[in-house]
Amino acid sequence: MGLNKDAATNVVDNKSLLEELGLKADALVQEIGVDSDVDDALRDALDDLLDEPLIDEDEQEVVDAVLLWFRSGEDLTDALLDALTTLEEGGSVWLMTPRSGREGYVPPVEIQDAATDAGLHVTSSAGVSSDWSASRLVHRKTWS
Repeated sequence: MGLNKDAATNVVDNKSLLEELGLKADALVQEIGVDSDVDDALRDALDDLLDEPLIDEDEQEVVDAVLLWFRSGEDLTDALLDALTTLEEGGSVWLMTPRSGREGYVPPVEIQDAATDAGLHVTSSAGVSSDWSASRLVHRKTWS
């Protein structure tokens, strides 16, 4: 049995997206770093599954999770620290980065280093679309 290396087939089904991201339907989720290259189908699916719409990055409401769209070329530690400003204690940051081979790809070692510098720990990852992967980051004291 060979491994399937096609990113499009190694993706979480939208019906189980909340479960995969460890979210409940009543979770408040803020999005940061939205640009023209994000996966709109993923955003729409998440928006449909949540009771409340995704919260814009300019809002200052306390949220259960942050969806941080990030591409290489900027300071990831700063981006993570910014994401923490509205995150409730015990909440998680889902760092969305382009998959390997895609423009803006961020190597795992860079994610680990930036997470450590921001006081976070990477706990899991998920292929959420054919172009984007997600890494779950939590405060070190809440890591489980």
